[in-house]
Amino acid sequence: MLYEIAKPFVMAVVRVLWNPTISGTEHIPDRGPVILASNHQAYSDTVFLPGQVRRSVHFLGKSDIFDGRSPVHRLVAAIMRGIRVMPVDRSGGSASQTAIQAGLAVLAGGNVLGIYPEGTRSPDGRLHRGKTGVARFALASGAPVVPVAMLGAFEAQRGRKYFPRRRPRIRAVVGPPVDVQAVLDAQGGVTEAELLRAVTDAVMDSIQALSGQERVDEYAITVKRRLRAAEGASRDPEEPGTTV
Repeated sequence: MLYEIAKPFVMAVVRVLWNPTISGTEHIPDRGPVILASNHQAYSDTVFLPGQVRRSVHFLGKSDIFDGRSPVHRLVAAIMRGIRVMPVDRSGGSASQTAIQAGLAVLAGGNVLGIYPEGTRSPDGRLHRGKTGVARFALASGAPVVPVAMLGAFEAQRGRKYFPRRRPRIRAVVGPPVDVQAVLDAQGGVTEAELLRAVTDAVMDSIQALSGQERVDEYAITVKRRLRAAEGASRDPEEPGTTV
């Protein structure tokens, strides 16, 4: 209920300040479970994407976003809750299984689950190796995986922690569902890990086709840590590695 109340007001402000656009929403089924798998370029992705989709989108958000006590943190947390971002501990181990269970519960209810296969925001604007959580959700639920590319968000957010610049214009491009069954049919005698990787790579291929980003066969969190080490910076406690 809160989502439906908050969404029009949040998006009214967003449209006045940033006027994002979206195309390809016809690829999102009108009903039933569906997974929206998007690249992740900025915090604003989690507002601009679901805000422009007619159906309610449930994202799994790192719990750290909701823990800050400053006015800005509280405002951001309120907005995240208003658009159905669910706080999940994604620090690894048993927390990863909790995130999987939370996502499957969303899909079991016939809802839309939003996921960022890269696991964290891109530190350099490139598209990084996908984590296999998206494949686990797809295979366990049978829900279609619809790829999404967020464009312009990295450039607009660069140098800012929460609120992006008004230029360049941020836009979302939604593509046709990934043919997961074709990937499964092409695999024979492979391990579960290899199957999960094949499905995940197919999803990332579809995202890249929409975004045109340079592809990197390395996890975003690994690149982020290396860049911070080179700068002599300590690890940001708000950016734990994710395993989903």
